[in-house]
Amino acid sequence: METNYFDYYSNNLNRNMPIKVYGHHGRPVLFIPCQDGRFFDFENFGMTGTFSPWIERGECIVFSIDTIDLETWSDKNGDPYHRIRHHEEWINYITREVVIFIREYVNEKNGWDGYPGIMTFGCSMGATHALNLYLRFPDLFDRCLALSGIYNASYFLGDYMDEVVYRNSVTDYIGNMSKDHPFIERYNNNRAVVCVGLGAWEEPWSTQFIDQKFHELGINIWVDYWGQDVNHDWPWWHKQVPYFLPYLLGGE
Repeated sequence: METNYFDYYSNNLNRNMPIKVYGHHGRPVLFIPCQDGRFFDFENFGMTGTFSPWIERGECIVFSIDTIDLETWSDKNGDPYHRIRHHEEWINYITREVVIFIREYVNEKNGWDGYPGIMTFGCSMGATHALNLYLRFPDLFDRCLALSGIYNASYFLGDYMDEVVYRNSVTDYIGNMSKDHPFIERYNNNRAVVCVGLGAWEEPWSTQFIDQKFHELGINIWVDYWGQDVNHDWPWWHKQVPYFLPYLLGGE
C-alpha cells in the first residue's frame, strides 16, 4: 500500500497539521478520527487493513487528518463562545486548505476533474464531524460514511447556543430546514450512510431524530440501525465499513 506523510502548515490554525495518505488512485476519502484523535488513528486502529481491498484496487485514496477536539468540543471548562469559533477555524482549515490539498494530490494521481468528489468518513465524534461537513458543504463532499455519531451540539456544549453552534449542530439546522431548500437536491444527487448500533455506549437518539427529518424533507440518506449487541467500539466499525463501502464507492 502506497503511503505518504505531509506536515502541512495551516494558515487558518496557525500551526502544522499532519496529513497521512494511503493509496495510489481512486475516490478521495477524508478520514476524521474519533474524539481527541490524531491522524495516525486510521492506521493504529486497523482501518488500513479494513480499507485495504479498496485501496489496493485503486478505488479510493484515504487522507487522515488531526482533530483539535481537545481545544473545542472536549474542553468542558473553556468558554463555549471561543471553543465553537476555534472549531469553526478547523472547519475552515478543512474546507479551504485540506480540500485544495486533496484535489491537487488526486489530480497528480488520477487526473482530477472534480469527479469523483470527496467522501467524508468517521466513527463516534469523527462521524459527527463527517456528517456535518457533508451536510454543510455538499458542493465539496458528495459521499459520507458516519458511524455511531452524536449530532446535537448540546451534548458537548450544554445549553450554550449562538449562530456558530447552530451551523455545527446537525439536529438543529436539519430540524429547521425548509422543504424547498436547494441543498436537498444536492443531497439526493450525492450518497451518504448514517449508521448506529443499539448496544452498549451507543447514543441512537440524535440519529433517530435526523432520520425522521430526512424522511419529512425527502432527503435520501441511508440511515441504518444495527442490533442491541452492536456496541460503540472499533470491532463493529470494522464490520460496518465493508458493508457500506461498496454502495458509497460504486457507480452512479
